[in-house]
Amino acid sequence: MIRDLEDDLYKLIKKTEVELPEDTILALKRAFERESNQLAKIQLETILKNIELAKRLNRPICQDTGTPTFFVEVGYDFPYYKDIKTAILKSVKRATKEIPLRSNTVDPFTGKNTNTNIGKEVPWIEWYLTEGDYCRIKFLPKGGGSENCSALKMFNPTDDIEKIKRFILEHIIECGGKPCPPNIIGIGIGGGADIALKLAKRALLKPIGEKNENGEITELENKIKDMLNKTGIGPMGLGGETTVLDVHIEYASRHPASFPVGIAVQCWADRRRSIIINSNGDIKWE
Repeated sequence: MIRDLEDDLYKLIKKTEVELPEDTILALKRAFERESNQLAKIQLETILKNIELAKRLNRPICQDTGTPTFFVEVGYDFPYYKDIKTAILKSVKRATKEIPLRSNTVDPFTGKNTNTNIGKEVPWIEWYLTEGDYCRIKFLPKGGGSENCSALKMFNPTDDIEKIKRFILEHIIECGGKPCPPNIIGIGIGGGADIALKLAKRALLKPIGEKNENGEITELENKIKDMLNKTGIGPMGLGGETTVLDVHIEYASRHPASFPVGIAVQCWADRRRSIIINSNGDIKWE
């Protein structure tokens, strides 16, 4: 199983790096069609050509192939759970050499690059235990430019939603073109400081157009999206009508004395993909 799992994860990494999800491509095409700013239209056209070329030439979409990040949802009865981490490490090392990927793993103190994308706590793996005998592995290669626009603010528990919206608006305006818009914005509300940021990054795994099950949260997502698109930052920060493609919110209960809000930003190269492995080793792509 370990050999097959390594190969399947290598394919997952390569497909994620080379091909964007269809929902992202469709959102970018719609943005191009409705855009009235000529410079913004050129940027979107160039992005769409880049996506097409990457798929045709079987090459990574961006020179920044991201920090390899895996979200692993594994059932208590999944028979190969001991093999997962080893397979992830081997597949990342292989992908770095063969695809190839740029190694984005450096020591935080010396700056030394491992040249393998394997380092201290990297690739990062988020584990979730659940009922069942399956394993779902989601891959998110997170680019550095958009990651640099992450943010956390600890609000007073008496602060209202308008203050949170203002914080998000001001932060995205400050980021401008640095995270390579049009972006997808993940927002985590509640929990603790670390939990809010984890929720925000997890929100980036949602397809564009998928909304929260809570109707009030969906309304808030739409309001924030409209608000951010009115900033005029536009594609690549050069002006236009589309600064964000979507906004996703995840939330958790919080301590009554604490009100954390985290922001995670994804660039237009919205690379994410997942597979499900059942108990007999069969793979299903999502």
